[in-house]
Amino acid sequence: MVEPVKDMDARFGTRRYVVLTEPLRLDSGASLSPVEIAYETYGALNADGSNAILICHALTGDQYVASTHPVTGKPGWWTRAVGPGLPIDPTRHFIICANVLGSCMGSSGPASIDPATRGEGGGEPFAMRFPVITIADMVRAQAMLLDHLGIGRLFAVIGGSMGGMQALSWPTIFPDRVESAIVIASTSRHSAQNIAFHEVGRQAIMADPRWRGGAYYADGQAPASGLAVARMAAHITYLSEEGLTEKFGRRLQARDAKTFGFDADFQVESYLRHQGISFVERFDANSYLYITRAMDYYDIAEDHGGSLAAAFTATRARFCLISFDTDWLYPTAESRLIVHALNAAGREVSFVELHSPFGHDAFLLDAPDMNRVIDGFLRAKRS
Repeated sequence: MVEPVKDMDARFGTRRYVVLTEPLRLDSGASLSPVEIAYETYGALNADGSNAILICHALTGDQYVASTHPVTGKPGWWTRAVGPGLPIDPTRHFIICANVLGSCMGSSGPASIDPATRGEGGGEPFAMRFPVITIADMVRAQAMLLDHLGIGRLFAVIGGSMGGMQALSWPTIFPDRVESAIVIASTSRHSAQNIAFHEVGRQAIMADPRWRGGAYYADGQAPASGLAVARMAAHITYLSEEGLTEKFGRRLQARDAKTFGFDADFQVESYLRHQGISFVERFDANSYLYITRAMDYYDIAEDHGGSLAAAFTATRARFCLISFDTDWLYPTAESRLIVHALNAAGREVSFVELHSPFGHDAFLLDAPDMNRVIDGFLRAKRS
């Protein structure tokens, strides 16, 4: 049993870090050992261990789902859904959120020290020696963390975007360890269009002279310009035309007339530049390369003869899928495809498309309808 946690930020969370010595066999055929995982927990595991919820974060997210980010000082990225009195409630649930494998907030990734280089000098970061990973590898690393915590079965696994990919993968990889899965604004495989967007971002990073084949850690001169451009391009896909028009339109930024130059004349240009600059302060460029590649390789049906329905035949988990009508990154059609496959597999599934002007990022913003759906699903009894 995991003991009740102490408050980390004068509220209800605690920060943790573990080094797991058991080798993690990766889809690439490589092995990673040791495996470092940074995570946060909220609430307490009940006596029979039946109230554990794993929250999976998106591409640029982290384990700070409901507590202050140590770098930016900002509140957790899902404080609208996680907290006392909210759908995912630490007074009812034991909540775990782990930094994914390959990321840069404490879990094993390109910036971690390569054990093969350890010596009296301390060792060198993996950089591009870090093995290429997949979404399934991230899930297996999370399973190792749960084993360490003594959690055999999850009451629920929940995630949006890339977190939804992990949440959907959990019942297919560990069919007996998941009671329910909530998949928000996600997909069962990455489309050609989304792979293309990711490649633009990766090429922006690798074209930055400071990238130097990924070996930029020693002098601290990271490829900030390339990473900022990658973030700007990706951020456009997280929004919607309706949202951009409403928020910015063609309004000028702090000026009354066009400059007839290439400064940020428009508010939307200034906004994107701010997004890029602030992102490089908290994220590692090599991690961006690795995680976007993991998302591109993601295809649940691939290991099941191309049949998405076959991927779900072994699990008895119940599913809840949520999409947003202005999300063009993972449109509703992607969720419907999953629902049809779950129906074909005879699995219990609920599905709703919600309206929001905010596009893909809607699940991170104020979404009371989404909260009601999550709360109702978590409180419902199996039919």
